[in-house]
Amino acid sequence: MRIGGLATGMNVDEMIEKMMTAERMPLDRMQQDRTTLEWKRDGFRDINKTLLELKNMMLDMKLSKTYQSKLVASSMEGAVTASATSGAVDGAYKIKVNELATSAMNVGTEKVDVDKVLEQQTVSFTTFDKDGNAIDHDIEVKDGETIKDVLGKISSADNNVRAFYDQETGKVIMETTRTGNYNTSGEEIVFSNNSFFTNELGMVQDNEIGGTDASFVYNEGLELTSKANNYTLNNITFNFHGTTNGESATLNVVNDTEASFEKIMAFVDKYNEVVEAMNSSQREEKYRDFKPLTESQKKEMSEREIELWEEKAKSGQLRGETSISNGLFSMRNSWYSTVDTGGELSSLTQIGIKTSASYMDGGKLIVDEDKLRSSLNEDQEGVKNLFSNNSEDDSRGLINRLEDSLTSTMDSIKDRAGNSTSPSLDNYTLGKRMKELNNRISDFENRLIKVENRYWNQFTAMEKAIQKMNQQSEYMMSQFG
Repeated sequence: MRIGGLATGMNVDEMIEKMMTAERMPLDRMQQDRTTLEWKRDGFRDINKTLLELKNMMLDMKLSKTYQSKLVASSMEGAVTASATSGAVDGAYKIKVNELATSAMNVGTEKVDVDKVLEQQTVSFTTFDKDGNAIDHDIEVKDGETIKDVLGKISSADNNVRAFYDQETGKVIMETTRTGNYNTSGEEIVFSNNSFFTNELGMVQDNEIGGTDASFVYNEGLELTSKANNYTLNNITFNFHGTTNGESATLNVVNDTEASFEKIMAFVDKYNEVVEAMNSSQREEKYRDFKPLTESQKKEMSEREIELWEEKAKSGQLRGETSISNGLFSMRNSWYSTVDTGGELSSLTQIGIKTSASYMDGGKLIVDEDKLRSSLNEDQEGVKNLFSNNSEDDSRGLINRLEDSLTSTMDSIKDRAGNSTSPSLDNYTLGKRMKELNNRISDFENRLIKVENRYWNQFTAMEKAIQKMNQQSEYMMSQFG
């Protein structure tokens, strides 16, 4: 603690505080410069975040299913439905489902006390793999465990079997968790006659209702079976929900143009959002008279005043940044390229997509929706190649070319502003400037401490001198009586 002015009566604290306010002005400017760099860095990173979101969408835009989605309609949706991949051939397919695949099940013949305490033992049973080979399963039972505990162990083990207690009947039920007949010569869940299952659960091996395979006829000529209630054939997966009562269901496979259209439109919307973010950063007005507020300035302002001030102070921070303006130009240029698709389509305008003629739009895409739908209906393969053909020559797709441009832009921004995982300020340009400012601020703060100490020492010396003079004056006055 320092107490000044005892001898002089001067408010030394206030005088030194005002003198230090002038001394701190260069420090305030350096701190404002650092805040400006932080705002600029965060602005760059926000741009890169939107670019990354667009880049992630490009993964779907490279897939064939985006442009060649298939829609399957069934005449008996209650009995059979289907889904198709892009490789499925359009047309009508007939399916007659004669029998569904079922699980094997065995129900105990006696009521069971599931809380009965058991002695240590091993519970064993056998199931079968897809080739009909027997697989033995052993469940270890500890002293003091109950039948309920054993049922839980059976169900949680990796054995394709679940066991549970039916409170209404008081009996235990065991069934396979998969459908199909895996043991053509007998039961699906096999146990011995003098085992835990017969003695404690009251089960009889011969009472099992065996699992069955699904049985169906494809296109009224090919009889097939499946252990599950689905079957994949010719890039179409048929799903069975019930029998068709001796008739055949007709399933029509067609191109799902609307799904492809919606995916392309979603990508265009995201691209335009990115362009708007980048372009607006170059059009924002820069208010040079609005510097970042110091802590002392904020104390004198309301929250609303601070918000309005910083809104103008942050405006235009990225204006004129070449990594953004060059990125916009490169992205826009990638759409103008021609692509050798091996067919009639070679440019984006042929499918109804073009860049805006307005310079203020920054190269946003404009879509003629009717023309895009028509192109997807007439030449899905051509549209796919135009967008996503993965090669390094003239047939390289527009999405791949845009991705090249996007990657280059993101790398340029990262060199300028780093990213959230950048471990050090030394890894990017703005970070190096911030580090330099941090060092200058630290040195200047140390200097201010020395200056303030010097002021205090000077005022203290003055106080001592005046105190001494006051003492001498009092002595002289006392001598004169």
